[in-house]
Amino acid sequence: MVLRLTSAKRLRAKLQAVKLELRRRMHHPILQQGQYLRAVVAGHGRYFGVPCNGARLRAFRHQVVGLWHRTLCRRSQNRGPTWRRMYRLMAHWIPTPNICHPYPSQRLIVTTQGRSVCGSSARTDLWRG
Repeated sequence: MVLRLTSAKRLRAKLQAVKLELRRRMHHPILQQGQYLRAVVAGHGRYFGVPCNGARLRAFRHQVVGLWHRTLCRRSQNRGPTWRRMYRLMAHWIPTPNICHPYPSQRLIVTTQGRSVCGSSARTDLWRG
């Protein structure tokens, strides 16, 4: 079996882009930030959601939550949200990763009803000339 894992270089680049965007959206309402992060994590999961890549999807989600917490803590000189509140925000806004794409052996199974067109004798007679 060939493992298709998220490249560490791509993962770091995406996390850096999310960090910069969160910094830009730092003072936006949590509702808008949560919607943005939901789209990012869901899109990442849909693209990289292949078999045996679940650990890297969970790591991406975990890192995004850490970046979001750090950004929310920098909004003012107050302490920022507690981790209890962050877990609630995470459960509400950030989807859990799941494998979207099945194994190729399961994806490429083709079933037909009745006789296959290529297997019929009438079709083969046409090809014989």
